[in-house]
Amino acid sequence: MENNHLSAKYPTDAHFQPQAPASDEIDLRELFSALWKGKWIIIVTTFLFTVAGVFYALSLPNIYKADALLAPAESSGGGLSKMAAQFGGLASLAGVSLGGGEASQTDLAAEVIKSRQFVNAFIAKHELMVPLMAAKGWDLSKNELIFDEEIYNAETKTWLREPKGLRGSEPSKQEMYEAFVKQVLTVGSDKKSGFYTLSIEHYSPYLAKQWTDWLIADINKVMRERTIKETTQNLVYLENQLEKTAIADMQSTFYSLIEEQTKSLMLAEVQDEFVFKVIDRPVVPEMKAEPKRALICVLATLLGGMIGMGVVLVRLAFKQKA
Repeated sequence: MENNHLSAKYPTDAHFQPQAPASDEIDLRELFSALWKGKWIIIVTTFLFTVAGVFYALSLPNIYKADALLAPAESSGGGLSKMAAQFGGLASLAGVSLGGGEASQTDLAAEVIKSRQFVNAFIAKHELMVPLMAAKGWDLSKNELIFDEEIYNAETKTWLREPKGLRGSEPSKQEMYEAFVKQVLTVGSDKKSGFYTLSIEHYSPYLAKQWTDWLIADINKVMRERTIKETTQNLVYLENQLEKTAIADMQSTFYSLIEEQTKSLMLAEVQDEFVFKVIDRPVVPEMKAEPKRALICVLATLLGGMIGMGVVLVRLAFKQKA
C-alpha cells in the first residue's frame, strides 16, 4: 500500500514517456496495394491519353526543312582587313571605315538576315504573305498548298480574319516578321569552322528549297549594294582630302587608301557570292522534319499513366485522413 501511495505521489519514468505520434508515412506495401486496386483507373486514363495523343499527332501537318551550308566569301574582307591593320588609325581620323575583315562582315550579314527591314523586304519582293500566313498544309498529289479557309479565301484572294486591336484582317508587317523569324527561318554558325547554316521550314518542300535559294541570293545582293554605297562615299571623301593636303606622307597614305577602296569596289561589283559562298546548296527535302509523331504518342502515354497514378494516390490520401 505504501509503495502504491509513493508511486502515485512520485511518478516514475514510465509516466514521462511520450506517446508515439501517428505516422504520416505511407507503407510501400500499402502503396503498391492501392495502385493495384486502382489499376483500372490507371489503365483507362493511360488509354484515353494515348488515343488523344495519336489523334493529335495525326492531325498535325508535315513540315519540311531545306538547309544550306555557307562559308564566308573572301571578297567580303580581303585587302580591307590588311588595310585596317596598317592604316586603321589614320582612316578613323579621316572618317573612313575600312571594315573589320571577313568575320565581322559575315556576322553582320547573319544578323541582317534576321532584321525587320530585310525580312519585310524579302516577303514583299517575293510575295510570300499568303503562303506564309494562310497556309495550313500541303497536298502531295497536286503539289499545292492547303489554305485555312477561315482566314483566307483563295478564290477571291481576300482575307477573312476578324480584326483584333491594331491588327486588321490582312496580316501586318510585324505579324509576318514574327512568323517568318520564329517559325520558318533558322540561322546557325559554327565558331570553330566558321561555317554558317541557313534553313527554312515550310509545309511545302519545294517552297522551303526555293525560299532558301532566294535568301542566299538576296543577302549577298543587299550586302554587296551596301558595300558599294559605303565604298563610293569613302572614295569621294578621300579624293577631296587628297586635293586639300600638300604633305607627301599624307598624300601617299591617301593614295594607298584610295587604291584599296577601289579594289573593294571592283570586287563588290563583279562578285555574286559577296558575303556567303555556298558550300552545300539546298535541295528539295524528301522526308519531313516535323512533327515527331512517335515521340508525341510516347509522351501522351507517359502523361496519362502519371495522371492515373496521381488520381489513385490522391484517393488513398483522402481515405487515410478520413
